[in-house]
Amino acid sequence: MILTHVELIDAVAFAAQRHANQTRKGDAGEPYVNHVIEVAGILSATDVRNDIGLLMAALLHDTIEDTDTTEHDLSTIFGADVTALVIEATDDKTLKKDERKRLQVERAPHKSSRARLLKTADKISNLRSIASSPPSGWHPHRMTEYVNWAEAVVSGCLDSPAGFDVEQEALAAAVLREVFSGAVGTARHAIAERLAR
Repeated sequence: MILTHVELIDAVAFAAQRHANQTRKGDAGEPYVNHVIEVAGILSATDVRNDIGLLMAALLHDTIEDTDTTEHDLSTIFGADVTALVIEATDDKTLKKDERKRLQVERAPHKSSRARLLKTADKISNLRSIASSPPSGWHPHRMTEYVNWAEAVVSGCLDSPAGFDVEQEALAAAVLREVFSGAVGTARHAIAERLAR
């Protein structure tokens, strides 16, 4: 299946429809779809900007995990490649949260190179949210725990012995490493400011 910008816009519309009644956990209560659009935007600012399947998966990466969308739904509408990437990025919600988090760290280095880029962009978006609109009720200690955990996941993604499949992905990983580092610094600064209050 050859993917074009038409399918990319279809993925935006699908994500918007599926996440329509969801908001982020932060105090700002921004629409959830903003997150998946940001993740796609982070990737599109790198050397994988022409990987339409990866950008579509970024837009759809939380549909199975957080909506009633099924693997079959995605496969039928968006094809096997996009669906496989979404599945790689999807946590098993039948597991307890601590176990899901442990498995993300453990499995990150073993994912496909494209899925590792997607996971990194997802963590960048989440760290930006922690800095600008942290989840309601999250104290600085919990925010710090999240930042530390995100660092462990992204380390597995970007430092995987598997490397990256093509040069564009390796170049994208280098850009994402810098962007992630900046997001970590911004989140830690925001946490420090909260502690100082």
